[in-house]
Amino acid sequence: MSRIGRKPITVPNGVTVTLEDTNITVKGPKGTLSRELHKDMKVTVEDNNVVVERPSDHKLHRSLHGTTRSVINNMVAGVSEGFTKNLELVGVGYRANKTGDKVVLNVGYSHPVEITPESGIEFEVPVNTKIIVKGIDKELVGATAAKIRSVREPEPYKGKGIKYEGERIIRKEGKAGKKK
Repeated sequence: MSRIGRKPITVPNGVTVTLEDTNITVKGPKGTLSRELHKDMKVTVEDNNVVVERPSDHKLHRSLHGTTRSVINNMVAGVSEGFTKNLELVGVGYRANKTGDKVVLNVGYSHPVEITPESGIEFEVPVNTKIIVKGIDKELVGATAAKIRSVREPEPYKGKGIKYEGERIIRKEGKAGKKK
């Protein structure tokens, strides 16, 4: 049995979870999230706990059990606390500016790159070499941060580019460092 799938999800105060057939809606102080779940997974809300059960030990049901529980847990955490991803710009002249709700990146191209947030996503630029992506949907926050990072991924020789905070870039030796 799935260790993660068996754990009940505790619903904090101020958060409501409603089920309609296979559709789950989670409302909290930060917003509302809704998602369609797999029809075979049995989700029940009792007291302040959400429990996910699977109908059988079929391979598909085993794989969906923990995933469904994690998705619901991320929805509950998102509407109560929210999620953030921090990005760093490394390189001479690499900087980010926030204009309105957009982020404008100057990362070594001949033109600045504008990134517009999707609904439910906010950008913060505390320093011109840091970008903070905030939102209540964990999947959307991660996808937006990956989209920003893909504008100029870190390269292995000098480490220049956009990277996640705390990400370790594996460096390579240049051709001058090689022995003859």
